[in-house]
Amino acid sequence: MVLIPKKTRRAILEHLFKEGVMVVKKDYQACKHNELEDIPNIQVMMVLRSLASRNYLSEIYSWRWHYYTLTNEGIEYLREVLHLPAQVFPSTLTKQRPTRAALGGAEPSQGKGKGKGWDKEEA
Repeated sequence: MVLIPKKTRRAILEHLFKEGVMVVKKDYQACKHNELEDIPNIQVMMVLRSLASRNYLSEIYSWRWHYYTLTNEGIEYLREVLHLPAQVFPSTLTKQRPTRAALGGAEPSQGKGKGKGWDKEEA
């Protein structure tokens, strides 16, 4: 059994809600977690394991790494625990806005590639 301070547990839960996903290496002796440098890896592992056992996270294990993603029930639970409004979502669920127009206004290239030229119009 690992005793985890409330401050540490809250930092783990805030990071999990902000990102929506978290990765933990299965290494009980690691001094620090790879994303949360000031928190021991075993404490992060135990908090996420506890949430996964209550079906707030989905877990995938591969090659000594645990991959955790929030479920809808987990999002509601973390909103309740962290006292967040309903308008706040994890970054995995927020849609990214494109910074530039996708293929808008660009002129077609004129023979710059090494294709066979199927679409070339002969003059």
